[in-house]
Amino acid sequence: MTIKLDNYFDLDSTITCGQIFRYDIEEDNSYTVILPDRVINVKIEGNELIVKSSNEDNLKEVILEYFDLNEDYESINKEILKRDNSIKDIIEFSKGLKIINEPKFESIISYMLSTNNSVSNIKSALDHISKRYGKKVLFNGKEYYLFPDREMLMNATPKDLREVKCGFRDKYIYDLIHSELDVDLIDNMTTKEALDYLTSYKGIGIKVASCILLFSYKKRDVFPVDTWVKKYYKDKYNIEGIDNINNYVVNKYGGYCGIVLQYIFNYSRNKEA
Repeated sequence: MTIKLDNYFDLDSTITCGQIFRYDIEEDNSYTVILPDRVINVKIEGNELIVKSSNEDNLKEVILEYFDLNEDYESINKEILKRDNSIKDIIEFSKGLKIINEPKFESIISYMLSTNNSVSNIKSALDHISKRYGKKVLFNGKEYYLFPDREMLMNATPKDLREVKCGFRDKYIYDLIHSELDVDLIDNMTTKEALDYLTSYKGIGIKVASCILLFSYKKRDVFPVDTWVKKYYKDKYNIEGIDNINNYVVNKYGGYCGIVLQYIFNYSRNKEA
């Protein structure tokens, strides 16, 4: 399937800038990505997104939603620049970067696994969980495994979760699977309510909760502060400490905080690459 792109879409930065973990770069520089109900392969040729999928049902709508291609980022970027023209170079550098809309439950588990962990280890754990408990899909001559839903993980013990590379997080993930957490209830919460709700569960701190809300619930007023962002604000503004960075960003960007911080992360990590 071919989707005509009305605006520039930086597929490479969108996929590789830390939003998702289960993807592979193929020899033709396309990307194979595992979605909740299918495996897709995507690449850009000119102003078109070329998509192959193990499941053709509703494919265009799925792709547009997953990569946030229905959102008007040009208008968002103009609004951000009205608030702070000093980051014009950063916005230009990150032009075409989208905020991926990850599936809720998988996102929660993924970012719980991210605590004190490397990207390769997170991907390995997610792959191991999927291979043991998820559904097998054949695509482009290879075997892939979809991430299991909560029901599929109900019989997993903490020991089982440790065996699939969850490490010390096994108990937290086990408890969450068997908790009263309602992933859909968060949709109707304010950002503060959602942060309080998520962080009430062991294994979910403010940074993990912020990632979940930004990448799965379209709450663009949250912003995970990582090492790259800390370095940027220290070097440019001599602002240190997460609380001080938070206060500055909220006052400056309001409801666009999450997008701005993602741009800054992408710029800081890749500007000298």
